[in-house]
Amino acid sequence: MITAAEALDRVLALAAPLPAEPVPLAEAAGRVLREDAVATRAQPPFPAAAMDGYALNARDARPGARLPVVGMAAAGHGFSGPVAEGAAVRIFTGAPLPAGTDHVVIQEDVAREGDAITLREVGKANVRPAGADFAAGHSVTAPRRLTAHDIGLLAAMNVPAPVCSRRPEVALIATGDELVMPGETPGPDQIVASNLFALKAMVEAEGARARLLPIARDDAESLATVLGLAEGADLIVTIGGASVGDHDLVGPVAERLGMERAFWKIAMRPGKPLMAGRLGAAMLLGLPGNPVSAIVCGHLFLLPALRALQGLPDPAPRPRRARLACDMGANGPRAHYMRARISGDGALPEITPFDRQDSALLTVLADADALLIRPVGDGPRRAGEEVPFLPLPRWLA
Repeated sequence: MITAAEALDRVLALAAPLPAEPVPLAEAAGRVLREDAVATRAQPPFPAAAMDGYALNARDARPGARLPVVGMAAAGHGFSGPVAEGAAVRIFTGAPLPAGTDHVVIQEDVAREGDAITLREVGKANVRPAGADFAAGHSVTAPRRLTAHDIGLLAAMNVPAPVCSRRPEVALIATGDELVMPGETPGPDQIVASNLFALKAMVEAEGARARLLPIARDDAESLATVLGLAEGADLIVTIGGASVGDHDLVGPVAERLGMERAFWKIAMRPGKPLMAGRLGAAMLLGLPGNPVSAIVCGHLFLLPALRALQGLPDPAPRPRRARLACDMGANGPRAHYMRARISGDGALPEITPFDRQDSALLTVLADADALLIRPVGDGPRRAGEEVPFLPLPRWLA
């Protein structure tokens, strides 16, 4: 067996970044930017009014000044001519300042009578300078996963199609005679496939496309047929069938089809029977069949692989620190990723592992918002000691 850290290194070594492509801005949210995006113009491209009011020369901005109003400027409809000293233009938020003006007196500080105004009070200039947000040539640097805020910025920069990583195609294959799909009626010896759907949701949240393939039954021909349906995928994920039982066929069948194995079995729990390799042009990741084992391994290995395929730097999970809420005995010869609950919102939160850590208990995982990391041979630990943990989506939300 190899360590979890070594297994992750080998997984990431298989995950060369996918090609990049221009992506329409309306479809780019969640994609990974691979080339810097550069603004073709400043924002705002001209000095603009920050408030509704009257544009005038700053030398006229004094209480009691009476000025004729010679025109109007609105967003998208500027005032065409210059404005002489001693005159003003009615202006609305976002409109370009007319030539000859550099100050906007807000409408609440003005008394208007017909075509003239009298300034009651004079405050700040209320002008957004040209380029106040960004200048032409400003860049959004790659690589990064594009958020809604990034998309708004790229639109303002007039970038219609940022260059992003192609979305990874992931084929998900559940294995086992005991499985049926949700909505079907299980036989007396069957259960409903669950981890398949959890992994699909995780894959798609990480920016990839997931394909659910038919359940592969516990015979070599069925598994080979379903693996054939994964053609064109960048990553094939099998669930179950990677251990040492008579019905654990993923390794032998995949090797018969040409898989180059990178490793098999790691010193961790849950998730010892993990396998990775390359099958043709695709990565192959063989996850354990127990639901919690598969999902925990998904967080530790599958999601980092997807980040690497999309060209993100430092794709490995980043542990954080917390104070242990209870005493714990020594850990054994395998790293243990314990389902746990975080409490407190200080600089160092408190972490409490659940009493039940069976790798088949989805209810415990659904209530967890962290994985408490127990390294090989760690402990014993006392309440109050600092320990590493990995946040789960419930806590990050």
